[in-house]
Amino acid sequence: MQSKSRDRSYPLWLSLPGLLIYTLFFIVPIVAAFAYPFTNWNLANMSRANFVGLYNFTSLLQDRIFLRSIGNTLLFAFFTTLFKTLIGLLLALLVVKKFPGNSLFRTLYYLPCVLSTMIVGLLFTAILRQDGLLNNLLAGLGLGGWSRDWLGSYGTAMTWIILVEIWMWAGFSMFIFISGLQAISQDYYESAQLDGATGWQQFRHITLPLLAPSFTVVFTLNITGGLKVFDIVYSLTGGGPGFDTQVLSTYVYRAFGMGQLGKSSAAAILLSLLVVTLTFLLNRFLKSREVET
Repeated sequence: MQSKSRDRSYPLWLSLPGLLIYTLFFIVPIVAAFAYPFTNWNLANMSRANFVGLYNFTSLLQDRIFLRSIGNTLLFAFFTTLFKTLIGLLLALLVVKKFPGNSLFRTLYYLPCVLSTMIVGLLFTAILRQDGLLNNLLAGLGLGGWSRDWLGSYGTAMTWIILVEIWMWAGFSMFIFISGLQAISQDYYESAQLDGATGWQQFRHITLPLLAPSFTVVFTLNITGGLKVFDIVYSLTGGGPGFDTQVLSTYVYRAFGMGQLGKSSAAAILLSLLVVTLTFLLNRFLKSREVET
């Protein structure tokens, strides 16, 4: 009996170092992340952070740069999610059927997804700067008056960041839709054709409803990625010009870099709450629209 008891307790003892490491490096930082926003923790008083209640949160809501970063984040998430979904669906419909070169087109459309974001940032910075490829092309076409610093001008910087994000990730949505399209039984289409349904009617009443699970996945992943965006903004503009392309993640990064540790922690908590809330509500809404096959 004693031997069996030892055998049962042995895996527990074996897992204790792993549990200790997990607690130390994961649980403790999470708890601290929820505690620091309620303190005046900064580089000047790292050894003694005092409790300040909701001060950091109220100061954020009075900060015009923070409010602008919320607007930019929502704008970015909305347009990138919309167009990555639409373009991804269109590409999936074009390449889902087998034809010569099918695999090549799928690879080309998906290729931007595997590129490093920093490499993409450097590539498009070279294209869009004042002396870049785009302006040289415009000058060659006699449209030099349209030239500008596309990433350094108010009004155009965020537009180009959105376009680059769509170019980079539309192929990822395409592959999710391809999986959904291939899962739809051809029996539905054959029955519809016998009933005289047109191609548009088949798409509207068969393809779209049965693609609902794919739409749920695509919308959820894209809206989550859009709300948490950091790398493409940082690599292209760093949040500039001014604060024209500042998003919540770059705001947190900037506040932390300035030593405002409590304030940056509060902003990170608000970002997390925004992501979780919007993702949960969207996922629940889309799940309710799914149909059973």
